[in-house]
Amino acid sequence: MGFVFITHHHVYDPPQSPDLSFSLQGDSLLACSSHLQHCRATNLYLDLRNTKRSQDRFKEDFIQEGEIGGHCDLDSKLLLSQGDRKSPLQSWFAELQAYSSLRFRPIEDGQCDVIVEKPTYIMKLDAGVNMYHHFCDFVNLYITQHMNNSFSTDVHIVMWDTSFYGYGDLFNETWKAFTDYEVTHLKAYDSKRVCFKDAVFALLPRMRYGLFYNTPLISNCRGTGLFRAFSQHVLFRLNISQETLKEEKIRVTILTRSTEFRKILNLDKLVHALKAIPLFQVTVVDYKYRSLGFLEQLQITHNSDIFIGMHGAGLTHLLFLPDWAVIFELYNCEDERCYLDLARLRGVHYITWEKADKVYPQDKGHHPTLGDHPKFTNYAFDVEEFVRLVSSAAEYVSRHPKWPPRRRRDEL
Repeated sequence: MGFVFITHHHVYDPPQSPDLSFSLQGDSLLACSSHLQHCRATNLYLDLRNTKRSQDRFKEDFIQEGEIGGHCDLDSKLLLSQGDRKSPLQSWFAELQAYSSLRFRPIEDGQCDVIVEKPTYIMKLDAGVNMYHHFCDFVNLYITQHMNNSFSTDVHIVMWDTSFYGYGDLFNETWKAFTDYEVTHLKAYDSKRVCFKDAVFALLPRMRYGLFYNTPLISNCRGTGLFRAFSQHVLFRLNISQETLKEEKIRVTILTRSTEFRKILNLDKLVHALKAIPLFQVTVVDYKYRSLGFLEQLQITHNSDIFIGMHGAGLTHLLFLPDWAVIFELYNCEDERCYLDLARLRGVHYITWEKADKVYPQDKGHHPTLGDHPKFTNYAFDVEEFVRLVSSAAEYVSRHPKWPPRRRRDEL
């Protein structure tokens, strides 16, 4: 839901929703949804002269009273009652509990060393080095844009990170779908008083009952307009297109891993068996960030009809498969729901290995610190069973009304 707020020059008409407004009159405004999962602020004052940097990414006492606020009337009791979900990636309570009513007008009274004129999204990231976790961030930013009824890229994004080192980000090209500018780290404002004319504290990636990470799924529900729209939005903004094949082929992309665990031990035999089938156009890729840019990865993924890979964050690419595609999680390593649920949300068909006696682990799986688990070993697969599963996926693709060759035939 969006927020509409009116300053002291007008009568305030509270919306019929669970939103909470902490400023009913004055020059500044802070208004939030319940539990402080999403907030909107105008003429926001933030004093970072006492930086207190540490290695803690989300230091909860980083902001003290008097260091954040606005010129407004404040319902402190209402604000402090919203801390029941205080957590770095579930709520903005730790950052906003010190919000105070200031005696001065920050911008008009010259109390700002930096004034950010453009609308600003303030975010906290789950993890910039893991595609599954990072796209929790992007999906929630997209939903935040819906709530604010604006998809303009003429906005700033500020990363709220109270550590000294900041974030690593292997998918930074994705930000181009949301902003025309470089993402700003909070520490860029160290030792300054910064004022935001219009700021939004974005929805967080691990909210209780939130979307993507903790999404409660309804049984037999498959496909959401929201996740499909997110996929189309990112692909359009990043100029990722669907190519046209001259021949009627089913494009099979196999994702390999450069990591120590979950390698496909007999990959060459599996690929050779598929290439022997004329229907298949087979591509083997390693989405290692130093060898293949993320936009190139998306182009390959979006032009795949069957996408195959071992359990791992790379399967998050399923978000950008075409509607008719199949995601084949070759082996789920006893994590049955993760990519099955994500495929259900996106609305693409999901399959995984079916016969336990036809998959061959290298060993039981052991990690030096995390202990025994099937994720921590490598696997070989029965070639005949592999071909059977890929062929069943190909049948699904060829029958799908949106598969381009099928659609062209139907239009004749």
